[in-house]
Formats: sequence, C-alpha cells, structure tokens
Amino acid sequence: MFNLEDFDIKLDTDYIGRRFVYGAEVDSTNAVLMNPEYEFNENGTVLLAEKQLKGRGRLGRIWYSSKDFNLTFSILLNDKSLFSKNLTLLVFGAANVVAASIENLFQLRSEVKWPNDILINGKKVAGILLESASHGKKINRLVVGIGINVNQQTFHGDFPIEATSIKNELNQNVERESLLAEVLNIFEEMLNKYKADPAQILKDWRMRCRMIGERIDINDGVKSRYGIFDDVDENGALLLRTEKGIEKIIFGDVSRR
Repeated sequence: MFNLEDFDIKLDTDYIGRRFVYGAEVDSTNAVLMNPEYEFNENGTVLLAEKQLKGRGRLGRIWYSSKDFNLTFSILLNDKSLFSKNLTLLVFGAANVVAASIENLFQLRSEVKWPNDILINGKKVAGILLESASHGKKINRLVVGIGINVNQQTFHGDFPIEATSIKNELNQNVERESLLAEVLNIFEEMLNKYKADPAQILKDWRMRCRMIGERIDINDGVKSRYGIFDDVDENGALLLRTEKGIEKIIFGDVSRR
C-alpha cells in the first residue's frame, strides 16, 4: 500500500504534486486527467493509480503493470506559458527526469532510448506518454504519463524490448514513495529549465542516449530502415545516417543492430 505520509514528507516542490490524487483502480491515469468532466484542473495535479485497466503506451500499446508493485501516474500541466514551446521536448525532459531519479536513489546507470523509453542494462524500466487537448488551434491541457517498473519481478507478454524493474536490477525491494517524490521534485526543476532554455533539455538527453553513434534499425510498422543514429535535431526528430545521406525520422521503434 502506498504511504501518503511518507511520500508527502519527501515531496519538495512548489506546485507539482501538491494536489495529489490516489486511485486504487482507474481506466488510465492519462485519460482521467485529460477529461475535464473529472474537474482536475489545477496545474501540477498528479494522479497515481495502483492499477490501470486500460493503461497505454506509445502507439496504443497496452501497458501492463501489476497492482501495488509499480508507479503508474500522470501529471497535469495547464500552464499556458509551456504551450508556446516545442512540447515534444517534454517527452525527452521527462525521460531525463526518470533516469536521473533512478541514478540518484539507486546508483543504477540508466540510459534513454528514442523517443520515450528509459533502459537499465538494455532492458526497459520506464516509459513516457504525452497527450494534449486543444480548443481550436490552442492547446489548453497537457498530460505527461509516466510508468515505472519498480518492484514487479516477472513480465508476461510480447515486448519489443525486454522488460525489467528496479528491484530486478537492484536485487532488493524499492520504496515507491521516495522514488515518486524524487521524480516529481526533479520534474519541477526540469520544467523551469524547459521554460528558460529548452535546448538544454536535448543536450541533457544526448548525454544519456548511448545509442547515438551506433548502428540501428527503425521500424515504423510498414518498413524498416537501417543506418547510424547520427543525432536528434532541435525538434527531437531522429537523424539517421545512411548511404544516401541524413534522413529525418519522426516515428518508429528503434533497436540496436
């Protein structure tokens, strides 16, 4: 059972997570915060669910998570000053945050994988899903969903990348309250950086992406491309170096060759 008092003691933010909603079971934390009918409108609201009935990852994939073992939560952002910038960079920023939190607390070296995964020893430990809602051409609601495999030890299903958990890599049980507080503390710091110098988000991400410079495959569901992961551009698109030159990729699953 998640201990709210232990979490609150460790939370050191001005607004992220100051309105905290705990749910035993929801369809999807992103879906709940995206729906204005639930009347969660305060900037920085965090919804944590012990179980998601319709948890989702990128490309509509189901996110499987055992109840009471992991962290599946979403953060509501309706600060209009964020919406004039490149929102894609928030996915990279959130990945940096999760990787830094794992390293700070557990000294496990983490890496980020384009565009939204966090890996430990080449296995997926966490993922990010960003969704937004618009009125006309103006964005009025943004939700960052984060799923972290914390204490789950077995994973069933067919995954593009082998799954792991912090417990599996650390060989000991992990206090979820400390981890969530650390993530939210660093997430608020990241947002301040995002507002002041969004380019720094990508610089930090590049430092954590060990695939840059390696030979990779990219599959978009229709065809595969092969080449060297050259870099990401200022908008977060992957730059693939092939015999024909540099190709910009905005969609697809990446794997090492």
